Amino acid sequence: MTQLLEQIINGLVLGGIYALIAVGYTMVYGIVKLINFAHGEIFMFGGYFALICISAGIPFWLALPISMLLCAVMGMLIDLLAYRPLRNAPRLSALITAIGVSLVLQNLARMIWGAKQRPIPSEAIPALFQKAVIILPSGATVPFRDLFILVLTLFFMIGLNRIVYMTKIGKAMRACAQDPVAAKLMGINTNAVIAVTFAIGSALGAVAGVMEGLRTVVEPPMGYYKGVAAFAAAVLGGIGNITGAMLGGILLGIAEALGAGYISSGYRVAIAYIIMIVVIIFRPSGLLGKSTSTRA
Repeated sequence: MTQLLEQIINGLVLGGIYALIAVGYTMVYGIVKLINFAHGEIFMFGGYFALICISAGIPFWLALPISMLLCAVMGMLIDLLAYRPLRNAPRLSALITAIGVSLVLQNLARMIWGAKQRPIPSEAIPALFQKAVIILPSGATVPFRDLFILVLTLFFMIGLNRIVYMTKIGKAMRACAQDPVAAKLMGINTNAVIAVTFAIGSALGAVAGVMEGLRTVVEPPMGYYKGVAAFAAAVLGGIGNITGAMLGGILLGIAEALGAGYISSGYRVAIAYIIMIVVIIFRPSGLLGKSTSTRA
């Protein structure tokens, strides 16, 4: 029972990271109907940006917002340079471009920082993250670092929900997602709304990258592996549905943790693919997605 509880807690932490990445996929898809495969690399760059800041002597508490800001700018630049010129092009063109941007960013990171795994220096990590352990009544232990990741994930998920449903820019996002042409006719600057959407999704991806750097290491391929799993989480919850992306991330994280704990850690990526395939076969719209029909 203790081992099961610890695996579930590990799954919640991993699921929180997936949820932060998945909302970036689902927000962009909800508005421009584009699967931004470069989003996983933005998550990876978030980890590297924090690592650079920390190596330069900047405290962790400042490295996190700096990484978020840099990734937000990076997301807007990708939209401006790569996706906006293809706004009215066939979807396949934008999809191929997204894959190309993903490969460019991954190789750019390898050229700049090399292919070696780079952990965040332990002396730069707050001491509380390294020592404090919460002992649950069942005997299970939870590092304070994991508790911090869960709380931070919850904070940003609640913040994102409030932005989308309780602010003017959130109303504009929902309008563009529902009907971009009508939103433009009503005076909404759709390009600006899309840029803000990329910025918010990229900033959340940066948070996930920093949290992953705290848990493991930072390396160029991390964006691909975690990006695939987060995309599976977005599909599981219902691509285009923010709440569904959060739910899908948590469920996938728990499934991976239980699979790694009771089967083999080598099947982590396979579990993400299997769940995505099963969902596409039996419920293409996802758990919280809505089936839509096109009128002839």
